Amino acid sequence: MLTAAMVLAVLAAALHVLIFYMESIAWEGDLARKTFGGTPEEARPHAFYAFNQGFYNLFLALQALVGVALAAMGHVAVGAALMLAGTGAMLAAAIVLALASAPHRAAAAKQGAFPLLAVILTVAALLT
Repeated sequence: MLTAAMVLAVLAAALHVLIFYMESIAWEGDLARKTFGGTPEEARPHAFYAFNQGFYNLFLALQALVGVALAAMGHVAVGAALMLAGTGAMLAAAIVLALASAPHRAAAAKQGAFPLLAVILTVAALLT
């Protein structure tokens, strides 16, 4: 079960690295505009905030990935703790988005699906 949790944590991290890329590197690009809406001109005034938020996503991804690496090396307790911290924060952010904005619930579901499953399976692995 821990292996499945690790795979899901990696998938959650990969999604958050992609979000980092869109927000911090390619904010005015086609993929970011398709994902977040608006034109490059409309996005430009928000570039600084997106840049900063992208790094939050990157750091959450790195936290989960370091947890996966540590768990894979046999440091299961520390690895699982980092996996839970990273994916738990990802899940919490998705829940906040869903509660704060009905039009963004589909995005929140996409953002939170892998973290939710990773959290469930990590906790289950620790309890068995």
